[in-house]
Amino acid sequence: MQQNGRPPPGRAIVKGRFFSLLVFLLIMLAIQPLDEVIGWYRIFVDITITAILVSAINAISQKKTHAIVGILLAMPVLVSIWVAYFFTHPRLQMAGIASGIVFFVFIIILCLRFIFSRNEITKDLIAGAAVVYLLAAVMWAHAYRLIEMIRPGSFAVALPQSLGERASFLYYSFVTITTLGYGDIFPATTAAKSCAILEAVIGQLYLVITVAWLVGNHISQSLARKSGSDKS
Repeated sequence: MQQNGRPPPGRAIVKGRFFSLLVFLLIMLAIQPLDEVIGWYRIFVDITITAILVSAINAISQKKTHAIVGILLAMPVLVSIWVAYFFTHPRLQMAGIASGIVFFVFIIILCLRFIFSRNEITKDLIAGAAVVYLLAAVMWAHAYRLIEMIRPGSFAVALPQSLGERASFLYYSFVTITTLGYGDIFPATTAAKSCAILEAVIGQLYLVITVAWLVGNHISQSLARKSGSDKS
């Protein structure tokens, strides 16, 4: 049953499913430095990415159609990740990266629908807001990697560094979305520059809008509870 025109709490995204997704995203960021310590660390990152994809699908699986679409979009990503241990093919990698971009956009849209359809501020809602921000950075990292594969030299690095693959673009994406701008990696083509501008602007707008919305709803929620307690 709907209340105040809002969908019931478990309809769009299952309640409580954001936490595990948030944890796996943070683990992925935490284990990135293992590249300098353990030569075969890549398998840990790939396991974590697989867990992120599964957790994301699980978070939107309340609707069967959403789960099916999520699985179909995640399959090329998983195939490109794990097949790479046996052989690498540029087109397969590009297909996996492109599918990953669409997958994360799909998940982000559903998460945003969930967040802005709720009136009550909960821990799960706050975790969902954090998940969207982190997923957006991961999605842009995929976009940068795809641009570099389509047109090598789209990104330049300051000497004596070298531009790696996944870890370097993930680092650049988070530096861009947080507007740190260290300058050790920078876009060199129009497409790369446009994507960097979009990520920085959208990232900051998301923070401003989401924080304002969360604070406004929290105040309304507090006032409603206070009014209810006064009447009783």
